Amino acid sequence: MEVSERIAANKVMQKENIEEKQSRLKWAVMLISPIFLIILTLFLGRYSIPPSQVVQILGNKFLGLNFEPTWTSSAETVILQVRLPRAIMAALVGASLSMSGAAFQGMFQNPLVSPFILGVSAGASFGAAAGLVLELPALGVQALAFIFGIIAVGIAYFLARIYKSTPILMLVLSGMVVSTFFQALLSMVKFIADDEEKLPAITFWLMGSLGSIEVKDLAIAVTPISLSMIILYLLRWKLNVLSMGDREARSLGVNNELIKTIIILSTTLITSTVVAFSGIIGWVGQVIPHFCRMIVGPDHKVLIPATMLIGAAYLILIDNFCRLITANEIPIGILTSIVGAPVFAYLLRKTKGGWN
Repeated sequence: MEVSERIAANKVMQKENIEEKQSRLKWAVMLISPIFLIILTLFLGRYSIPPSQVVQILGNKFLGLNFEPTWTSSAETVILQVRLPRAIMAALVGASLSMSGAAFQGMFQNPLVSPFILGVSAGASFGAAAGLVLELPALGVQALAFIFGIIAVGIAYFLARIYKSTPILMLVLSGMVVSTFFQALLSMVKFIADDEEKLPAITFWLMGSLGSIEVKDLAIAVTPISLSMIILYLLRWKLNVLSMGDREARSLGVNNELIKTIIILSTTLITSTVVAFSGIIGWVGQVIPHFCRMIVGPDHKVLIPATMLIGAAYLILIDNFCRLITANEIPIGILTSIVGAPVFAYLLRKTKGGWN
C-alpha cells in the first residue's frame, strides 16, 4: 500500500513539475515576444538600411558607444523618429486595448464585450471628424477626439445610474444609446464635409493607422495609457470577484460601485487616448483576452498581464504587415478586423462562449 501511494505521489509531483516548467516557458515566450518584435521592426521597412548600421545607430544612441557614423542623417531619423516610436506605440496600444477588453469582459461577466461598448469609439470618431471639418491642426483633432470619447462614456455611465448603483444591463443599454447618437452625429458631419478633401480624411482616420505617430505623440499618449494600465493591473484580483456577480461581490466585502467606476475611468482614458492618436482599431480588445484565456485560464491575476504581453506583440506584428505587404500602407483597423473577426469566431466556437 505504501509503495503504491509513493508511486502515485511521485507521479503527481512529476506532473506538477512539468506543468510548472510549461508555465515558465509560456511566460518567457510572452515576455520576450514584444521586445523581440520591437527590435525586429527597426530592421524592416521600405527605406533600406543595412542591419549593421541599425545596430550602430542604436548603440550610439542608447548604449553610449562611439561608432564612427557610416550612415546618413535620414537613416538615423527613420530609425529613431519613425520606426522606434511607431513600434513602441503599437505595443502600447495593443497592450492597453487588450487589458481594457479583459477588464470589461470580467466586469460585464461576458467574454464577448469590447472596450468600445460604452460608446467611446463613436464619441471620439465624432470629435475627430468635427476637428477635421473645422480644419484644426493635428493636436486639435486629437484633443477633440479624446474629449468627446470621455463625454460619450460619461453620458452612458450617468444614464445607467439607478439609485446610486450601476447595473450591468443598464450600462450595456446606455452604451448602445450613446453609440447610436454619436454615430448619427458622425454621419451628419460626413454628409456636410467636403467630398474632395475632408470626407476622404475622415474616412481614412476612421480606418485607424499608426503611420503618423511621432515622438511627440508617444510622449503625450504614454502617460495616461500607462497610468491606466497600472491601475487595471493592481485591480486584477478584484476583477475575479466582480466576474462572480454584484451580489456575490458585495457579500465578500467588495465596494462594487467604486471598483466599477475606477475600471470604467481607466478603460475610458485608455480607449479615448488610443482612438485620438490612432483612430479606430477594432477586435484587439475582444480577440486577445479570449485567446489568453485558452493559454492561462480565466483567473484575472494572470489573465491581465498575459493580455498585456500578447496584445503588445500582436499589434506590433499586425502593424508590420500593414507597412510591408502592399505598396501603399494598409490602415491597421482594416487588417485587425480581417484577422480578428474570423479568429474570434473560431475561438467563440471552440470555447462555446465560456470563460475557459
